[in-house]
Amino acid sequence: MKEEIYVNKPLSLGRIMEILDKHPNLKKISCPPSLYSRISPKYLQALDELNVKVEPVQKKGRPKKYHGKESYQVEFLLKSGHTPQEIAEKLQLTLKTVYYLKDSPLKPGRKVKYDQQQVQKIKDLYKDGFSAKEIANSLKIPIRTVYFLLKR
Repeated sequence: MKEEIYVNKPLSLGRIMEILDKHPNLKKISCPPSLYSRISPKYLQALDELNVKVEPVQKKGRPKKYHGKESYQVEFLLKSGHTPQEIAEKLQLTLKTVYYLKDSPLKPGRKVKYDQQQVQKIKDLYKDGFSAKEIANSLKIPIRTVYFLLKR
């Protein structure tokens, strides 16, 4: 029988007895940290008297595919001015992986069509008394966009 097992269900008295019957030579029970915090201290003490240690497992699951080296390269290339698409091609990674590995607040998505200066200009014109329609005609942008930028 096994000396060490992993349990992912709450330990009750019946469950402990079942485990000990199946594995009489048991020395260690591993469980997730969330489960360990819910185990009764009485059960932990009883298992300790039987020389069975109950320990939470820190990291369980699939190991990381990419390590610090790839993340460092992505960060370095981003700071050098490369686009995520260029980085993906250069390092032979998917675009999604490039966004996953970076630490910067860069997010995938559409580029901003109207920069902060244009938005401020529209807001200033509106404050000066120009109507949204006049602003749209003078800057050659849709009136709906003017209203959207005024809200932003």
